Amino acid sequence: MEYRTLGRTGIKVSSLCFGTMTFGKEADEATSIKMFHRCRDAGINFFDTADRYGIGTSEKILGKCITECREKIILSTKVGNPVGDDVNDRGLSRRHIMSAVENSLKRLGTDYIDLYFLHIYDPKTSIEETLSVLMDLQRQGKILYVGASNWSAWQIAKAIGISELKRILRFECIQPMYNLIKRQAEVEIFPLAREENLGVITYSPLGAGLLTGKYIKKDNLIQGRILESKLYERRYADPVYYKIAEKFVNYTKARGFNPSALAVAWVMSNPVVTAPIIGARNLKQLEQTLAALEIEMTPEMRKEITALSITPPEATDRSEEKVDK
Repeated sequence: MEYRTLGRTGIKVSSLCFGTMTFGKEADEATSIKMFHRCRDAGINFFDTADRYGIGTSEKILGKCITECREKIILSTKVGNPVGDDVNDRGLSRRHIMSAVENSLKRLGTDYIDLYFLHIYDPKTSIEETLSVLMDLQRQGKILYVGASNWSAWQIAKAIGISELKRILRFECIQPMYNLIKRQAEVEIFPLAREENLGVITYSPLGAGLLTGKYIKKDNLIQGRILESKLYERRYADPVYYKIAEKFVNYTKARGFNPSALAVAWVMSNPVVTAPIIGARNLKQLEQTLAALEIEMTPEMRKEITALSITPPEATDRSEEKVDK
C-alpha cells in the first residue's frame, strides 16, 4: 500500500479510502465488519462515512469496527444533508453543526473526528458563520481538519478567501465526484486543489457501477445503484455515458483486466488525487476494487483509457490559444 500526504496536514493516508455508505444498507452489519477488516489487512487506514448514510447507521457500524484501532486510522464523516424531519435537521448553521458533531461522535464511539466534511453547500448560511463554528470545534479537539464535499470551485475558492481574510479555519481537503465518465473536476476543481495544496478524496470511481459493464446488457440485472435510485438514474442518464462504458469494458477485456480495478487505478493515477473512495456491497466486490493496487498504470495506458471518454472543455473560451508544453 502506498501512503500519500493529505494536502498540507502532514497526515499520511492510504492511496485508497474505503467509503461506508453501504454499511447497514446494502451490506448488513456482519458483512460490513468483514469488509472493514479486509481493508485493514490490505493496508487501508482511511475510512469515510456521513451522518446521512443510513441516518446514522453507517457511523454506528463503523464505530464498532474501529474500537480496537482508532489511533491507527484516519476517520472522516460529514454534516449538512437532512438527517431528520425537522426544518433545522440539516444545513450548515451553528445550531445544526453543534448538534450533528456530538451525535456523530457518539455513534462513532470516538472523542474526535480527523476530517469533518461539509456534505453540501448551504446558500442560506454564511460561510464565515460555518467556518467559525468549525474552528470552535477544532479548538475543543472534537475535529482536527475540515473539508468540502460536492462544492464547486468558486465556492471552495470563496471559502479559502474568507479563511485567509478573517484568519479562521481553512479547508484542507475536498471530495468531488470523479471517474472516467464524469470528468468535470478536471476543469477547475483540480487546478484549484493543486494551487492551494488541498487533499483530494474523490468518490464514485466506478460511475455508480456503469464502468463495471453490468449495465451494458442489463436485461437480467436485478440490483445496482442506477436501477435502485432515481438520483443515480438521472445522473447517468445520458446515452453517451453507456457508450464510454462499453468502450472501456472492451478495452479491459482485450488486456485481461477487471474493469472495476482498472477504473479505480485510472482515478488513482491522476497526480492531483490523494485517494479515491471505494465502496462495496460484499467481499467479492471489494476484492475486485482492491485489485487496483496491483495495476501499474503507465502513462501510455492512462492516455489510452482517457481517450475513451470525453475531455471536458477548458474553463476559458480562449482554449484555442493554449499551447501544450
